[in-house]
Amino acid sequence: MLRISSDHYIAFMNPSNPPVAEAAPGDIVLFETRDCWGTDARGHNIRFVKDGRSYGNPATGPLRVTGAQPGDVLAVHVLDIKVAAMGGMVARPNVGALGHHIVQEERKPIPIVGGYALFNDLIRLPIHPMIGVIGTAPAAEDVPNTTPGPHGGNMDTRFIAAGATLYLPVFVDGANLAMGDVHAVMADGEVVICGVELPAEVTVKVDVIKGESLRGSPLPSPVLEAGDSLYCIASAKDLDEAETLALDHTMAFLKARLPLSTNEIGMLMSLVCNLQISQVVDPLKTVRVEIPRGPFASYGLSF
Repeated sequence: MLRISSDHYIAFMNPSNPPVAEAAPGDIVLFETRDCWGTDARGHNIRFVKDGRSYGNPATGPLRVTGAQPGDVLAVHVLDIKVAAMGGMVARPNVGALGHHIVQEERKPIPIVGGYALFNDLIRLPIHPMIGVIGTAPAAEDVPNTTPGPHGGNMDTRFIAAGATLYLPVFVDGANLAMGDVHAVMADGEVVICGVELPAEVTVKVDVIKGESLRGSPLPSPVLEAGDSLYCIASAKDLDEAETLALDHTMAFLKARLPLSTNEIGMLMSLVCNLQISQVVDPLKTVRVEIPRGPFASYGLSF
C-alpha cells in the first residue's frame, strides 16, 4: 500500500503542483493528514504564507493517478479514517456564522477516547470522522484549500466518510488528488467554522472512470455516494446560487439515467430529493441534494 506522508502538503489546489506520488487505478493509498491549523500527528506545525497572507487547511498530496485525463472522473473510495487521540476547536469573534456572538477567542482541546469526543465531563459525542478538504487540481485556477468549487476542495460535507465514494471531475492529466482537514465530529453548517479538528490517516482506493460521466457532458461538480443515497454537491458565493447549481446538477444527473420526462423528474425531486446544507462558513457556501436510491430501485439508479 502506498503511503503519503503529511510532510508532503499543499495550501492551494492548482495544475502546477508537482505530484509527490503516483498510483494506478485500483491502488490503495494512505494519506497522512494534518489538522486545519497545520499540525501533524507528531505535534509538528507548519504555517504556509503567500504574498504576506497565512493560509490554513493544508492538504496532503497531490497524488497522480495513472491514466486519468481531463473529462474523466476520479472515483475515490474512502476505506478508513483513523483519527488522532486529541482534537481541538476554536471560537473567534466575527468568524463563522456565529462570530457576532463571540467576544473573546477560545481554543478548546477535545480528547478522543473509545470512539467518543469528550466535549466536557457531561457531553460525550460519538465520532464520525469525515474529510473536510478533498479535491483534484482545477484546470487553470489557483484555489486555496479553504475554498470549495467544482474540483471539490473545502466542501466540509459530513458524509465524505468511511464507506463512501466521492466522484470528482478530472481537469488535468493525472487528476492530482489531495486531501486534509479531517473532523472527528461536525454538524451540517459547521457554524462556528470548525468541527473537532485533528490529524488523521485516510485510506482510499482510487479508480478512473473513462470518458464522460453524465452521459455526454462533463461532470459539473462532485457527486458523493454514501449509504443508500447519492448526493450532488455544489458551491457558490451564496446559498441561493449554490442550491440552484446543485438542483440543476441533480436534474441533469437524473435525466441522463432515467427514462422519464423533465417534468416527471422535477416532480420526483420535489417529492424525494432533500436539499441540504453542508457548510455556510467558507469563502463559498456548499449545499448538496440527496437522491435516495429507494424510490428509483426499479431503474437501478447508479453513478
